[in-house]
Amino acid sequence: MSRPITPLGLTVLRMLCGGPMHPYEMQQRIRDHAYDHAVKITHGALYHTVERLAASGLIEPMETSREGRRPERTVYAVTAAGRDTAHMRMSDLLAKPAEEFPLLGTALAFVNLLPETEALVQLRAREVALESLLAAHQTAHEALLKRGLARHKLLDQEWTITRVRGELEFVRGLAGDLEAGRLTWEDDDSVTACHPDHERDEPVAEETTRP
Repeated sequence: MSRPITPLGLTVLRMLCGGPMHPYEMQQRIRDHAYDHAVKITHGALYHTVERLAASGLIEPMETSREGRRPERTVYAVTAAGRDTAHMRMSDLLAKPAEEFPLLGTALAFVNLLPETEALVQLRAREVALESLLAAHQTAHEALLKRGLARHKLLDQEWTITRVRGELEFVRGLAGDLEAGRLTWEDDDSVTACHPDHERDEPVAEETTRP
């Protein structure tokens, strides 16, 4: 494939490295192992990815069968090229940090578009949501550990829990600073024109630096 395989493509290759199977079985095993917590997976996207990997020679059909009135199911196996591709992609993902643009970063870059009071309300709401999310991830992780899954199969969940916990601590501290007056932007006139209830007589001057 000319482009690096997607996370979902890597997931399919990982599934098939355990043995040949059809996409429906892949989908079931992905859910059983909670891989759908690490990779965004939909039914249609999975089948489309399987088709692309097969067209690229990274996987190959082994047999097609039908049970009763159910649709035909094609069993796929990973090829040598697929195993090599998965190995190289994994090496890149582990070794090379990717520049990502999470939406929270966007919100924080432009936080002064909101009045301080409203920003505080929204940060506190995010804090509550993150507490709930953290508890859910921890519960799921503990359940999988009780099922006997080895730690190396749950490292993605460890990372998610660490990431959510870190974000929660950051948001909680940020809200505390805003509430205590250690963080303020009410004197920043360059953005108050964006507040819905603000009326400005003069046009906003063009800025040459980051607000």
